[in-house]
Amino acid sequence: METMPGARRNYILLSAFLFLFFFAQAGAMSFLAIWLKGPMGLDGAQAGTVFSANFIAAMLCQPLYGYISDRAGLKRHVPLFIALMVTLCGIFFTGLYAPLLKANLILGAAIGGLYLGLTFVAGSFALESFVDRVGRRYGFEYSRARLWGSLGYASAAVFSGRLYNIDPSINFYLASAAGVLLIPLILATRIVPDPTEQSHAQTLTPRESMAVLKQPQFWRFMVLILGVTNLYLVYDQQFPAYFASMFPTAAQGNVMFGYLNSAQIFVEAGMLLIAPLIVMRIGAKNGLMLAAAIMIVRIGGSAVATGPLTISACKMLHSLELPILAVSIFRYIAYHFDSRFASTVYLVGVSFGHSLGLAILSPIVGHGYDLFGFPATYLMIVAGALLFWIASCFTLEGTAR
Repeated sequence: METMPGARRNYILLSAFLFLFFFAQAGAMSFLAIWLKGPMGLDGAQAGTVFSANFIAAMLCQPLYGYISDRAGLKRHVPLFIALMVTLCGIFFTGLYAPLLKANLILGAAIGGLYLGLTFVAGSFALESFVDRVGRRYGFEYSRARLWGSLGYASAAVFSGRLYNIDPSINFYLASAAGVLLIPLILATRIVPDPTEQSHAQTLTPRESMAVLKQPQFWRFMVLILGVTNLYLVYDQQFPAYFASMFPTAAQGNVMFGYLNSAQIFVEAGMLLIAPLIVMRIGAKNGLMLAAAIMIVRIGGSAVATGPLTISACKMLHSLELPILAVSIFRYIAYHFDSRFASTVYLVGVSFGHSLGLAILSPIVGHGYDLFGFPATYLMIVAGALLFWIASCFTLEGTAR
């Protein structure tokens, strides 16, 4: 890490910020599928509708987040807004979201999608892009700050299963408590932008920002994002419910999922230290292909899992895939796109692309679970992901190692 004034201070504060944000995200989102099918009494298709609403709302927010982030540069407006939204988590879930879902599924899904999409779905991508931008300015690796986010998620996962069995609302209010702590952390940072870069950022127009959509290399990149990673994410949405079904009782499965989620994320945090070395060695394109291959193996393995041990092994593959994917995406964007549009490429390409795909796929795959069961639906997902993976071999552009 360079000795640029403020580098260590900003690294520590942003690492703590990510720790608490992902702690809150775990409290709000990690048991969402189980909460929807348990206390809310939704079936697979209805839960898919709720997830679809989350990603439609996120999809609408992401281009705006991307443009605002690129225009704001290193100003703290976006992370401060997200911190304020996180503080509302407990009140929102217990006082508004749950009653609405019981009274009117569509209205509840729409309101919930707006809050969750803005705060935890699109919001997480916006924060990651901000930290990557600050890291490039102050000389620290994005993944070394992001690993604290993984540790925050893991810390919540250690006890979230047991707390859920006591009362799901406890996790939601713990997320709000984390949100309260986020505000002084981001205000305590001392981020001084480069005057020239900030001047260019503040003159950025929406037309210039969206011009990235006309670039052929953007759409070649999107083959893997819209294909393999979207199918993987839609598989992972209701995975907690399938995981819990492998145990004698749902309560045992919930507790074990929390423990395993914690173990997986601690391994993931360690991998975030190693992933930059792997990607540096093999290049960003090969890093993307490797991460996508691990995703396909996990989905296929889940389809043929026979019990708690094998399904747990599949879950742990996520700890290997995610760090390689995250580092590869940022390095691929930095290599192939103008740095002024880094947030737009990430939030419109990766985040918006995920939300668009998931908004379409969530209800379809949820219906597939109801009709064919989890294993058969997973095999269909694998077939589609494999086709996109092969196509990506030819569409992704090479990068320097």
